[in-house]
Amino acid sequence: MKKITLSVALLAAVLTAKAQDTICTMVALDEKITFNYTTSEIINREYYKGNLFVTVKNGQVLALHLYDEKLRVRKVITTYSNGDQSTQVLDSKDNTYYSLVGPLTIEVRKPKFIILK
Repeated sequence: MKKITLSVALLAAVLTAKAQDTICTMVALDEKITFNYTTSEIINREYYKGNLFVTVKNGQVLALHLYDEKLRVRKVITTYSNGDQSTQVLDSKDNTYYSLVGPLTIEVRKPKFIILK
């Protein structure tokens, strides 16, 4: 009986869960590529200078692929809908990071070299 109750509860949770949409952005030294997370089809490709801003809409999650091809770090600032901010310094050689569910704005700063001691 416990298995049936657990199965019914799990099925109800799956059916009522709100689906989230994943947007995918790859950031290289001077290029931003947006692509479909499921099919990996390129949606948009653009060149940029300076800092880069990505808007994550309500219910979306951002898969952010930082691809500088060398040992570098980037400062990534996340601004939430209530105005709070969090700052992270992330390895940007070839790593993927995921955001929380939106709405939020993510600022990706220019890469900096890593100084190894």
